Amino acid sequence: MSDAAEVARRCAETMYARDRVAQELQMRIADIGPGRARLRMTVGEAMVNGFGIAHGGYLFLLADSAFAYACNTHGAVTVAASADVVFVAPARSGDVLEATAVERTRYGRSGVYDVTVRRVPDGQVIAEFRGGSRSRGERVLDGDTETGTGTG
Repeated sequence: MSDAAEVARRCAETMYARDRVAQELQMRIADIGPGRARLRMTVGEAMVNGFGIAHGGYLFLLADSAFAYACNTHGAVTVAASADVVFVAPARSGDVLEATAVERTRYGRSGVYDVTVRRVPDGQVIAEFRGGSRSRGERVLDGDTETGTGTG
């Protein structure tokens, strides 16, 4: 495993240990690596609206969480500066959703990430999300020193 992959894994573990929202919603990290993350979540009964479809806020939350894990894989504490979502298709109670976040670019302390939320196992796209990030100059891992470039 490369040093960058190890940093990404350790950052995700550290974040998840503190991430009450991800834990309460039973999100699972399916994959993590430098500048990328894949999270899974099952749509629960309490997550659907009056029309029986997953509330958009939960879809946004899943995508935003994958975005957060991806942009923190470089070791710098990084937060959302902007986000936009397009809801493509409905999800329903019991659906397993997977959000795949991919880093598009990092420049200075900023970055751009795309996230696709799909239903598992048919792969139907449920939502597309784009997030802008900004690092805060703190480290995710205690005692970690600056590594890499961009937000890291």
